[in-house]
Amino acid sequence: MISWLTAFLDCPGPAFAETVRFWQRATGSGLSAYRGDQGEFATLIPPDGDPYLRTQLIESGTAGSHLDLHVTDVFRAGLRAQDLGARITREEPGLIVAVSPGGFPFCLVSHHGERIRSLPYGRPGSLVDQLCLDIPEPRYDEEARFWSELTGWRHRPGSRPEFGYLARPPDQPLRILLQRTGDPAAAPVRAHLDLACADREAETVRHKQLGAVPVSEGPHWTTLTDPSGRAYCLTDRDPVTGRLTLPSPRR
Repeated sequence: MISWLTAFLDCPGPAFAETVRFWQRATGSGLSAYRGDQGEFATLIPPDGDPYLRTQLIESGTAGSHLDLHVTDVFRAGLRAQDLGARITREEPGLIVAVSPGGFPFCLVSHHGERIRSLPYGRPGSLVDQLCLDIPEPRYDEEARFWSELTGWRHRPGSRPEFGYLARPPDQPLRILLQRTGDPAAAPVRAHLDLACADREAETVRHKQLGAVPVSEGPHWTTLTDPSGRAYCLTDRDPVTGRLTLPSPRR
């Protein structure tokens, strides 16, 4: 049912332009013309492959992300999502806006032929290749079941107990990672982007030069914030194969 995925960078007005420039430089992307009634939408055009990252100006709130699922039949996909527990908040031709059972916003949109994944940008190279859903632990099973059944992608255990993921088909631009968090059960599901990096340390330096702020470091990831305060991670996942790689010991 799912033909393509697009991740949206939702950003409030004061930091919108700076944030768009940051992600352009971080990914080596061009930028489409702005569109929408108020010029609120734009697409990041990758150096190669089909677009899968977009930006949206939001009127209020904090910076976040949502997911667009490209399908051949939006109406039927909407019925399927409702049957699985989604709540529809808006409908128009070619678009359904909804939230998952855990409150994560997503859209069902018409597919327009996107099919070619991007290659890593730069040397040694990095690639936005994963959307991580941050799920309060008590809601994890329900949310994981919803996304697995909606996409048709099998849920599998991750490299650490708090993680699971959906096994994406090889032609899809984004993997969906699911993370158990310590948030209260009533807290909504959130999301952040992950970049696979051939050299995480070097990529961290580059992102800091572009204006990112380091927040914390894990065994295989570094968490930073972009100019709008949006958290994202640089990971040790290989940007070509998607497999976790262990950095060579430095001398």
